[in-house]
Amino acid sequence: MIVLNVTYKCKSGKREEFLEAILREGIDEASRKEAGNLKYDYYIPFDDNGELLLVEKWRDEAALEAHGKTPHLLRLRALKAEFEAETVIERFETAPF
Repeated sequence: MIVLNVTYKCKSGKREEFLEAILREGIDEASRKEAGNLKYDYYIPFDDNGELLLVEKWRDEAALEAHGKTPHLLRLRALKAEFEAETVIERFETAPF
């Protein structure tokens, strides 16, 4: 399993707009419906510093690679240009039990 913690550091005052756009366009739902997706959820940090955290879990590398080619991920990339200043991605891989 591959786990991604994606931290979006949003432009000042833009976090809520960014999340609203993601939800309105169904990017989260479309990602959850992909083959091999195990989790795709957004979180707002308690300290309210303008960050938005996305936690993704994928069955394997093939599922993650397919996700990278979807129209909704391409749309997310376009939205990022408008709303976020920086993206930090942490990747973790777990071995099957």
